[in-house]
Amino acid sequence: MNEILKTQFFVDDLSDDQKRIITNINDYIKQGLQGDTSSVAIIEGAAGTGKSVVLMELVRQYMTDKRYKTSLVVNHPELYKAYQDIAESIPNMKVNSIRRPTSLINYAQKNHKKYDVIFVDEAHLLYSKSEPYAHYRGQNQLTDLMDLAKVVVVVYDFDQVFQSKMYWDKDLLFKTIGSHPHKSFNMNFQYRMVASDEQVAWMDDLTAEKPLKPFPDNSDFDFKMFDTAGAMFDTIKKRNKEVGMSRMVATSGFPRIDGRHNVEMDSFNLPWDEWDPQRTHWAKREGSITQVGTIYTLQGFDLNYVGMIIGPSFGYDPQTDTMTIIPEKYSHKEIFKKRKDMKFTQDEYRTFIANVLNVLMKRGKYGLYLTAYDDALRKRLLEITKK
Repeated sequence: MNEILKTQFFVDDLSDDQKRIITNINDYIKQGLQGDTSSVAIIEGAAGTGKSVVLMELVRQYMTDKRYKTSLVVNHPELYKAYQDIAESIPNMKVNSIRRPTSLINYAQKNHKKYDVIFVDEAHLLYSKSEPYAHYRGQNQLTDLMDLAKVVVVVYDFDQVFQSKMYWDKDLLFKTIGSHPHKSFNMNFQYRMVASDEQVAWMDDLTAEKPLKPFPDNSDFDFKMFDTAGAMFDTIKKRNKEVGMSRMVATSGFPRIDGRHNVEMDSFNLPWDEWDPQRTHWAKREGSITQVGTIYTLQGFDLNYVGMIIGPSFGYDPQTDTMTIIPEKYSHKEIFKKRKDMKFTQDEYRTFIANVLNVLMKRGKYGLYLTAYDDALRKRLLEITKK
């Protein structure tokens, strides 16, 4: 197994919290396997709480046991490739039992297949509406998965919802589950970052448009604010040579210049990340050091250091001393797609955009380097950082 993936998804020494969650979910799965109707186990937690580690321990137990018919699904192309890589190195685990949700649903419905347990990572990426362009013609992928399995184990983080077609909140989740037995298993402990609780709260407060304050200096987490993206990129390249897995990331909204749609700011000019049909995921590819990562390549993955460019769709309000979100400057229009069964307010669209920034800032295990495209926002962040 690739060592990077092994480090992220498997922990030799599980914490007491993780062991307790795994034991409780195991008990619930065994109970559900004896039931007459599909039941749902909900693993809920914020970014970096170790949800994937817990899920993979359960996956390894059930998907290598010939007594059970199982599948693991994830609707994220990069994470899908990573799980295939992992499966190849686990004895008795079949790579073809790992699928994208649309693929599994279409296959199982066509061939009248049923499962004991279906595991769903990043379940907040399941389609909650028909998406014919992606060959999904059902109405809700969780509903379809529940029809296929005795037990569905889903991992949700509602703060990672950022598109209307994949919209989920707790009300919709429990409405979808309906009268089926279900139980939530909450994970509220931070494992990805070496950052303190106060430092994580600073990131949450920034994206929640709360008044700005200095970044807490109370852990070994390496935080630096940069005046230029060029200088920040130089530092990221140094970190990448030292420890690897250090990348530049950004939010949407950068203008096209001379026909190019790159991330351009001061001396910095790099293209966006590119999807690669090969099995090597973006974060692990050497060439990705010369590209800018997005939510589409990094959601669900760990980096060592992140160089975060807050894009043009974020500004600064001196009256409230807050970072502000400017939806009209957000150029990735997938976020704003309308759907017939529900309407979204401007505040909800702003939340989608805030969630993208929040998730990207929390990719780095050891450090976050930050700059902003907007001059006023960058100047204010530099001011409070130097205090």
